[in-house]
This record gives sequence, C-alpha cells and structure tokens, in this order.
Amino acid sequence: MVGDNLKSLYAKLPSAVKLVAVSKFHPVERLMEAYDAGQRVFGENRPQELAAKVPLMPSDVEWHFIGHLQTNKLKFVLPYATMVQSVDSFHLLEAIDKWGSANGKVIDILLELHLGAEETKHGFSEEEILTLVRKAGEGIPPAGVCLNSVRIRGLMGMATNTEDEVVIEADFARIESLFKRIRAEYPALAETFTELSIGMSGDWPLAVKHGATMVRIGTDIFGPREY
Repeated sequence: MVGDNLKSLYAKLPSAVKLVAVSKFHPVERLMEAYDAGQRVFGENRPQELAAKVPLMPSDVEWHFIGHLQTNKLKFVLPYATMVQSVDSFHLLEAIDKWGSANGKVIDILLELHLGAEETKHGFSEEEILTLVRKAGEGIPPAGVCLNSVRIRGLMGMATNTEDEVVIEADFARIESLFKRIRAEYPALAETFTELSIGMSGDWPLAVKHGATMVRIGTDIFGPREY
C-alpha cells in the first residue's frame, strides 16, 4: 500500500518539488516500505522518536525535523537532521547556532511563519522574519542571535486548519509573497534562501500552486497513524 501511495503521489507532484514523507508515529517497518519504494526524505516531529529511528534506518535517509523543538531536546535532533524546518523563535535559533558552533556543524533551517488563525500555532511574525533576514543579509545578527553555524534556507508554514480552500489559498499566497519579497530584496541571501515548505496531505496541490519547493505528506502515504 505504501509503495502504491508513493507511486501515485510522484505521478502528480512536479519533479522540482521535494516530497517529505511525514513518518511520525509510524513504526520503522512502514518507513522501510517507503524506503524500498524509493523514498529517501522523512519528516519527524518528536525528538526522541527521531533519534530512535535513525540507527534502524539506512544511512542515506535524509531526516527533516518538522515539529516544535524545545532547546533541551537539541541533542536528539541536530546530530541527525539534514534540516530543521520548524525554527519558530529567536531563542531556538540562538540555541541551534550555539549547538552548531560547539559541535562543528552548520545547521540548515527554515523559519516558520505563523500562518493559520489558530493561536496555539508556533512561529515568527512576518515583521520578525523580515528583521532577521535583513540583519542576516547585512551580516549583522539580531540582538542575542548569532548565525555563524546556522544557514537560513527558506520559509515553512502551515495553513489554517479548515476545508475552506479560499482561506488555505490566502495563507499560502501570503507566505509565497513573503518568500519572493525576501529573495528579491536581499540578493545576498538568494543563493541559499531557496526553500518554501508548505502543503500537507489535505492541501498540497494548493501549496504547489503557490510555489512550494517541499511538501510534507504523511496520511496520503502511510494512512492513519498507528500509535
């Protein structure tokens, strides 16, 4: 089933869009079904679960962390993650940079924009992101935040949890606009600021319409979570 689901998705996805298979809560056996079908990029949102799965999977897997990350859990994520998609505060950004400096690693990250209407969602405001990238483009970090061991690769966001496609499209259009603005206004960042991670199982076609370079899909690949 997993292999058939992936085959169907890849037939619909543009070749330039990276598929991140959201494997959280699914056992390694299901991940290996996806791996055997050719999938190499997996997304996890619980630090300990990610750390536990890494040694059980082949070494060529590309791991993305996509959930809210607490600073006291960095050791479970940063040694393994190719990218942290969900950097949602200056405090977390500073902590990641310090960990990278101490461990001789440059961490690729996405800045999470708080898109949806829900107050419980994490993320930066547009103003905070613009301030951060302006300082990064000038080589001057925001107060308290160094970027020596962090590479800002783009933006990540989640649309409002609704079936109203008008609302979802408005959310995606907003983050697409911010992404394009940053690339246009800060050419020093444009070479590496290339990723827009939006879209999940229920809305990824709309995300692709609005410039997604990555989509994070779980249910459409693995079915309902098993635990």
